[in-house]
Amino acid sequence: MRLLVTGAHGQVALSLKERGAGRSDISLMFASRPQTDLSVPGSVAAAIRDASPDMVVNAAAFTNVDLAEAEREHAWRINAEAAGEVAAAAADVDAAIIQLSTDYVFDGTRGRPWREDDAIRPLNVYGTSKAAGEDMVRRANPRHLIIRTSWVVSPFGRNFAKTIVEAARSRDVLRVVDDQRGRPTSALDLADAILAMADGVGTGAVNLGQTYHVAGAGAASWFELASEIMDECRRAGAPSAGVVPVTSAEWPTAALRPRNSVLDCSRFEADFGTRLPGWRISVRNIVSRLLAGHAE
Repeated sequence: MRLLVTGAHGQVALSLKERGAGRSDISLMFASRPQTDLSVPGSVAAAIRDASPDMVVNAAAFTNVDLAEAEREHAWRINAEAAGEVAAAAADVDAAIIQLSTDYVFDGTRGRPWREDDAIRPLNVYGTSKAAGEDMVRRANPRHLIIRTSWVVSPFGRNFAKTIVEAARSRDVLRVVDDQRGRPTSALDLADAILAMADGVGTGAVNLGQTYHVAGAGAASWFELASEIMDECRRAGAPSAGVVPVTSAEWPTAALRPRNSVLDCSRFEADFGTRLPGWRISVRNIVSRLLAGHAE
């Protein structure tokens, strides 16, 4: 199977590159700027046409949640309009598409994990643009799978794990929000799930036109995630800091965030017979790699 991945320098794309290495049954191709710039209408269509893939994984996104509040048009362009263009271009070459979305399409008011068929109500520009992207993908290409994931961390790029490790080198105490809960997810584990989905599409075992929640096993607050990261730093003898819990009110941000964005991943687990590893195990592995310098 020929897979074309957008967002070539992002966490998910780099994780797919690592996890897909050595697989003779999958040919991975990556679309990146400047040749493919999703901020420019039409630029991605030529790349998809030239690559003629069997499937496109749209991992490109505007992911700075707070900056999206100030750069609404740019966030909408990348997360909504460009997602629809990628899906349409894939349909033109009879390719399926896997579209990555987010837990932030929900408002966080439920007291239980969010299921795929729960009503969406984003609280911020980022979530609104990603929800619109889902709709545009559904309309443009019936041969789609939409993956909602959450709190992605990895050895690559900018993410919460790397930020906390770096902050501990210069600060004795870190104040981290403790009243928002989600499911921390390793981009490497997410890449494994995407490849499993691609395998299912290739064999005809997967029904397309579905939405799945895919995230690390177990829930946590940002405080608990930061504490685990610092614990791993201490075990490794690396610089560490104390972690102090604070409320969202004590740590105001430009974008509102859902208090509970824990995803129910039981549909994915039932359909594919697997689940992502527990978030603590995956985070420890990521921190170990960051401390060893095996990161990009």
